[in-house]
Amino acid sequence: RKEQELDSKDAIILHQFSRPNNGVPSLSPFCLKMETYLRMADLPYQNYFDGKLSPQGKMPWIEYNHKKVSGTEFIIDFLEEKLGVNLNKHLGPHERAVSRAVTKMVEEHFYWTLAYCQWVENLHETQKMVSLFGPFSDLLKWILCHLTKGIVKREMYGHGIGRFSEEEMYTLMEKDMRTLAGLLGDKKYIMGPTVSTVDATVFGHLAQAMWTLPGTRPERLIKGELINLAMYCERIRRKFWPEWHHDDDNTLYESEESSEASKTYSPLQDFSFYSRTETFDEEGNSISQTPDTDYTGHSLFDSDVDMDDYRDHEQCK
Repeated sequence: RKEQELDSKDAIILHQFSRPNNGVPSLSPFCLKMETYLRMADLPYQNYFDGKLSPQGKMPWIEYNHKKVSGTEFIIDFLEEKLGVNLNKHLGPHERAVSRAVTKMVEEHFYWTLAYCQWVENLHETQKMVSLFGPFSDLLKWILCHLTKGIVKREMYGHGIGRFSEEEMYTLMEKDMRTLAGLLGDKKYIMGPTVSTVDATVFGHLAQAMWTLPGTRPERLIKGELINLAMYCERIRRKFWPEWHHDDDNTLYESEESSEASKTYSPLQDFSFYSRTETFDEEGNSISQTPDTDYTGHSLFDSDVDMDDYRDHEQCK
């Protein structure tokens, strides 16, 4: 591929993996976390799906005013310093400490059990979601996915969690998910009624269980016993990802109002070409799409999901 020089003057350029072909923004919890954060903070950005890792070998990473920053925690710190954004300004010292503890549990523990489920146990289904094109795309996807499987197993072993049995790893995963469900309770977001940075982290990971692991134990758990986590994911998806829509959405997670609003959604023809502002595809072409309203002129960001709707549903049953 011909190298492209990007002008990052006063522009956030987000480098991440290509969109998968199942309508989900990313199979990477960290890429989904970073892009969701940018939307939560209402920061204009440009996607660049070049597959090129950062100098530290990380993905995602950003360029801003010709400075490269990798690692989602460092990217967020950098953007807060340079642009003055802060999703945590409403949190007190204790809440900030809890928020960081939850973030580390999710990123340093829960992440690895998700990676095992995605790239080891459920590899066949994950391979179907990977988006590659060309005459040898099937072979390349097989090679890529099996290489990733080997890397994940090796890194999990080095981490220590990969030295346990599969059943033990799933036990750890369920403990993490139950902890998140207990912490969330009937609140709108993890730390209360207002979104904060930890929500981007938690959503980026739970979304994998919700939408990329069909038939697996984490999917059954989040859509069954831990229904408040499923409603939480739907709440964030509808508010910050209005163009991310599935024809097979489960109405159990919807209020009557949001269910009606969802019928007016217009899914993008090519999801890989979307960002809040402008997106570069892999060939360097610029495409502008900002679907903030439906055909009636109503904002797609207004729909929401409330816990009261689920409690009413349970009483009816």
